Amino acid sequence: MTIIEHNNEIEIIGVRDFDLEKTFECGQCFRWSANQNGVYTGVAFSQVAELCTDIQTGSIFISGTIEDFKNIWCDYFDLNRDYLQIRQDLCIDDFMIKATEFGAGIRILRQDKWEALCSFIISQNNHIPRIRSIIDNLCKQFGDKIKFKDRDYYTFPSAEKINTLHVKDLANIRSGYRADYIIRAARDIADGKINLEELANRPSDEARKELKKLHGVGDKVADCVMLFGLNKLDAFPLDVWMKRAVTQHYGSGFDPQTFSPFAGIAQQYIFYYMREHGSNRWGKINNE
Repeated sequence: MTIIEHNNEIEIIGVRDFDLEKTFECGQCFRWSANQNGVYTGVAFSQVAELCTDIQTGSIFISGTIEDFKNIWCDYFDLNRDYLQIRQDLCIDDFMIKATEFGAGIRILRQDKWEALCSFIISQNNHIPRIRSIIDNLCKQFGDKIKFKDRDYYTFPSAEKINTLHVKDLANIRSGYRADYIIRAARDIADGKINLEELANRPSDEARKELKKLHGVGDKVADCVMLFGLNKLDAFPLDVWMKRAVTQHYGSGFDPQTFSPFAGIAQQYIFYYMREHGSNRWGKINNE
């Protein structure tokens, strides 16, 4: 991988297994959107960025400086990890050969821990367009405004900010019963009852147990937070659709740690493949 700095833009040459559409549209994040030219714009860690792929050369371009790339985007897109080798290691049977080939290019984003927790609380029994709408409204109402190319974007509001609110204050974001979960999670984070930074350094079983102490957080949300927020790649989120997929191909007694240490990456390949090929198109991403 070679990095070249242009005029307020970084060119990444030779990165393998990085497909923008698959990465942003596989259900792991909700704040990136593409225009008609395939240019993605999003906000992460209080920074707005544009990304696009040069079809001719395969180079990926990210707006910003080399400092932005080093401090935020290199880790956020997990660019130092060899996903091609991981895909090869996960090809344990014909099904995984198909799933990993179809999902080639997905990278697990290393998202802000609180944002991941709040986002997946919102995702419960919800459709992706509505999840995006709720999160967008949450950021517009309680985040900080950022100007980028003459447009307004908004940061994800901190747990400390949400902790100052009440359930009624979230009425306009239309999150329904999840508003109570959001407020109570923010309170526990802001008060230090749950330390997400500390959980990232603890074994997965311990981290899951602590996350499930949060009101409204079950196994699925906890595993999503671990995978997409705490970067625990052994987490294997299971909703009803993933349970059906695993049972169909491996039987009811299958242990996801067969894919260790990258069970979470295997889960994304399976989820993405089954979402596109299953008889149910999976409008909901999180059915507990």
